[in-house]
Amino acid sequence: MSVGFALAAPAAAHVSAQSAAVDAYTLTTGRLVGSAAALVALAGVVIGGLALARSAGRIGTGNGKRRAIVSLVAGLTGAVIGTLNLAVADGGPGTGNGVVGGALGLVLGLIAAVLGRLALARSNRIAAPSGRLTA
Repeated sequence: MSVGFALAAPAAAHVSAQSAAVDAYTLTTGRLVGSAAALVALAGVVIGGLALARSAGRIGTGNGKRRAIVSLVAGLTGAVIGTLNLAVADGGPGTGNGVVGGALGLVLGLIAAVLGRLALARSNRIAAPSGRLTA
């Protein structure tokens, strides 16, 4: 009887340490963090697209440098938060750990960072004189 109890105790501790099943609509901390990462990264993608269009001279005036920097920072923030959320998640999609939001934040964050960097490079190229002499 003592051996059976000794073997059952670790199994019971393992079952109690596992997270309980959550409903599909329950807002857990992991889902909140993953969603926040995805939203910040999505905002970075939108701002980066606008900055890239502005630096190309398609929308309004100005060089879009401020939007490019905001897009770059928002993209990197969303990617870092999404990566951290994925690193601490102890389950897959549907477990309430925010895996889907974290992955979306990572992907959209990288896209926003690339768009911001392209817009920043284009705005620096437009703002700098070309060095050509015209007669």
